[in-house]
Amino acid sequence: MKTSNVELNPNKLVQYLNKPASEFTKDDIIRFIKENGIKMLNFRYVGGDGRLKALTFVIRDEEHLDNLLSAGERVDGSSLFSYIEADTSDLYVLPKYRTAFVNPFEEIPTVDILCSYFDKDGTPLKSSSETVMKKAAQTLTEKTGYELQAMGELEYYIIANKAEVNMGFPAVDQRGYHESNPFTKFDQLRKEAMMYISEAGGKIKYGHSEVGNFTDDKYYYEQNEIEFETDTLENSADRLLIAKWMLRMLADQYGVTVSFAPKITVGKAGSGLHVHMKLLKDGKSVMVENGDVSDTAKRAMAGLLDIAAGITAFGNRIPTSYLRLVPHQEAPTNICWGDRNRSALIRVPLGWFSDDCSKMIAQVNPNYSEEFRSHSYKSTFEFRAADPSADLYLLLAAFAVGIRHGFEMDNALEIADKLYISVNIFKDEHKDRLAQLEHLPASCYESAQALKKYQDIFTQYDVFTEGMINDTVKYLESLDDYQLSERLYGKNEEIKKLVDSYIHVA
Repeated sequence: MKTSNVELNPNKLVQYLNKPASEFTKDDIIRFIKENGIKMLNFRYVGGDGRLKALTFVIRDEEHLDNLLSAGERVDGSSLFSYIEADTSDLYVLPKYRTAFVNPFEEIPTVDILCSYFDKDGTPLKSSSETVMKKAAQTLTEKTGYELQAMGELEYYIIANKAEVNMGFPAVDQRGYHESNPFTKFDQLRKEAMMYISEAGGKIKYGHSEVGNFTDDKYYYEQNEIEFETDTLENSADRLLIAKWMLRMLADQYGVTVSFAPKITVGKAGSGLHVHMKLLKDGKSVMVENGDVSDTAKRAMAGLLDIAAGITAFGNRIPTSYLRLVPHQEAPTNICWGDRNRSALIRVPLGWFSDDCSKMIAQVNPNYSEEFRSHSYKSTFEFRAADPSADLYLLLAAFAVGIRHGFEMDNALEIADKLYISVNIFKDEHKDRLAQLEHLPASCYESAQALKKYQDIFTQYDVFTEGMINDTVKYLESLDDYQLSERLYGKNEEIKKLVDSYIHVA
């Protein structure tokens, strides 16, 4: 007999309350806290720097706890966001019950819970990234009838003092993909992170070592990845934020550094934030049609490709982002899509399209006796340009805008056909095809100009506000990185200084 979803769920609240997190109520949280000896409560919310903040309460009594979970608390918005003035700075933070989890790092038993921002009138803060993302997702569904789900591939480097790492089994430089012990040194850190993230409600697909590894005179560098399952946009962003915080906490305990920077050094693999997406109608995937990529998926991809240059304004937000997006690497530079093609901006991975794919299991397990069933619901398309400098909520909002735009374009299928590639466009024999494709921005400055170009699409239906677009453009232009790659070419010390300044990018 199969177990229930609750029985195997690693979240302690889910197990104890015997219900999925989406059904948590205030009374559930209070009961768990009372009956499990929880002494403290952390409210967590995202600041303007993209990092999780914390507001900590000692739980005095049940009335105190009830008030916190009912009314939230107020915070100084001007200290959290650069665009909020001191004379109108007060904001409310209200807890989202479904996000509650037991903090694994606290010696004092503590429950953490993510919060949303509200303004003085008790309405969701319009300038909050989370509010924009929710509006984008809602508008997509209202205009098309489709629900967008997404998940991220979180890549990161562990940086350790080489003298403190057992180098008896050295990894091969830039050949770390899916390597295992003893040729990797920090997969235990990754596994601990995976368990903690899962206990906090994250739906992890898998984790593994990534391509990048190298050493210099002083440090050992090892790249890893944790990949999530598709979920609602809000859940996907929330869990990625928690994951980045937890990885940093564990790194601190291990005495190493974890960096989500898109580029650590020239010539070595960078860290991206590939995002897989799929569309649902009435709860069912619409990505596959007659054993192939559906027209629905093609329209969605066409919309994303049409405004892809503008999307980088939310997905590639620091100068070193564009040291990663260079030709002849697996990071994309041209606006196109393809099947299983890592030189494309949007890749359609293997997707269990064929009915025969459901029978593979019986070829390796002759005693397999269950009825074969389709696994095409797993099919996604992957946007490969973004990196961990992204504003997670705004990046997912931009994806929802792009997909909605695709369904509003009369020529979406023509664009999808025109931008399809079936070859590695960086090989010399395909240079003519490469020349036909538009380039992604090569700097934050160019990204800002692209955002201005597509501003009307982002602000349509009041999803993004004009002020938010203008603030984003102003920020990106202030980084003064136009033609930075050319200016830094061959200047390794200046490149290192730049990379180090963004090593702890949110």
